Amino acid sequence: MQPIIRTLPKAGVLALAALSVTACGGGQNRPADTAYVARDVETLYAEAKNRLDRGNYVLAAGLFDEVERQHPYSPWARRAQLMSAFSYYAAADYAKAIQSAQRFLTIHPGNKDAPYAYYLIALSYYEQISDVQRDQKNTELARTALNEVVRRFPTSEYAADARLKLDLVADHLAGKEMEIGRGYQRSGRWLAANIRFRNVVEQYQTTSHAPEALFRLTESSLALGLPEEAVKFAAVLGANYPGSDWYRKAHRLVQNHAPGVTAS
Repeated sequence: MQPIIRTLPKAGVLALAALSVTACGGGQNRPADTAYVARDVETLYAEAKNRLDRGNYVLAAGLFDEVERQHPYSPWARRAQLMSAFSYYAAADYAKAIQSAQRFLTIHPGNKDAPYAYYLIALSYYEQISDVQRDQKNTELARTALNEVVRRFPTSEYAADARLKLDLVADHLAGKEMEIGRGYQRSGRWLAANIRFRNVVEQYQTTSHAPEALFRLTESSLALGLPEEAVKFAAVLGANYPGSDWYRKAHRLVQNHAPGVTAS
């Protein structure tokens, strides 16, 4: 699977716009331009928003953090928390984006912008998904966070986008299982390979990897001396993907190595 390119979905753009229209303490590592200077909240917030609009996301995030630090009990502080999270997301500082969004939810769990905070957390994990050769911890975290968006806000625009991303996440996780399974096959660890391919068929049967997984199960079953199982998997492959190259290859395998065998 190709690396996921960082983009802001339409739902995120709309949420940011809503926050900006509505709106019109930081850590020790703040950018230099956010060093403490007492300013009224409107001026400080406007400067943060200006930096965000100009694409200076790191500085914008620091200034939004400063809004909260200097004016912690003002309505602007609540807005600034979520704008800070978005700014960190736009800067690809996903750890800080998640931290800021989670802090917003801890302080304002019932706020009308809570759905966007959950969505921003999910996006931040999603953007950290790595290729299938690497650890998939962030992929699992993305799946959990996206499912949380769908569970909590099923009719929202965020849930609609989350469902689309969940399909891509499932395909990615299936790809990881396939990568491991093929590795086991190459080293002759047929039982371990069989387990991985079964995981794909049972847990990710709607992904693009399902046809190959069924073919690999045909291969590994023959290698394990289970011709009836091999015939069964080839038959399932033929029933669901009759015109695929994977089925043609599986059919040749069982014809050559399990002639006359029927599925148990």
